[in-house]
Formats: sequence, structure tokens, C-alpha cells
Amino acid sequence: MTIKITSMKKKLLIPILAICIISFSSYGYYYVMYGGARDLSSEETAFQTSATAIATEFKLDPEISNKKYLEKAVAISGIVTKCNDTLITLNQTVICALKNPATNIKINQPIHLKGRVVGYDDLMEELKLDQCFIINK
Repeated sequence: MTIKITSMKKKLLIPILAICIISFSSYGYYYVMYGGARDLSSEETAFQTSATAIATEFKLDPEISNKKYLEKAVAISGIVTKCNDTLITLNQTVICALKNPATNIKINQPIHLKGRVVGYDDLMEELKLDQCFIINK
């Protein structure tokens, strides 16, 4: 049994396939960029550590540290070394992207944050967290 595809069916099939491919790739892009956003405030904290300790772990062995921390909710304490409304850098090594803007953070202020570990830049020796929020000031 042979299936013949007429030129009319080809003209309809190509746009339908294109739409399907674009839809699936858009979903994939969204998932990769936003990592399946979660509500970390309701999740249990997997690790509690200091910015210096976790940065040292990643610097010594990024592969093992990625297996241990990646995509996990962690509570990190440290000293604010850089800040703006949406990014806080702790101890010059941990970059925290805040879920909601914070305007009352000051340089050299001790702070305690909770966020999700999303990666380590071994060239810059910086650990990156997203979905962060302040636990206490």
C-alpha cells in the first residue's frame, strides 16, 4: 500500500510541521532559560552555608560541587560586596539574582539569602544563584 502525497497536502503539511517545530523549540528555550521556575519559599533548604565556603568548594572541584548543589535550594550568608535592585554579590564570589527588587541593601551589610544554584563560572570564579530572596537582614 503506497501513500501518495499530493501537492495540496504538501502545501498544508509544511506549515503545520513548521508550527510544531517552532512550538517545541520555544518550550525548550523557555525551560532552559527559566529552569522550570519553582517557589523556593515553600521548598525545604537543601544546604545552609556561607558564601566563602560554597565558593571554595566550587573552586576546588566544580564537577563534584555541581553534582552536590546544582538546581538545589540553598541558604547562603555573606557580606554584600556589590548590589543593585536585582543583583547582589556576596563576598565578591556569589552572584544572587533576586526574585523581587530590593532597594534597602547596602554594601558591607551581612545578609542571609535563599536561592537556587544555577551554575559556576570557573573563569571568573563566580557562583550564580537565581530566584533569591532575603531571609533576614
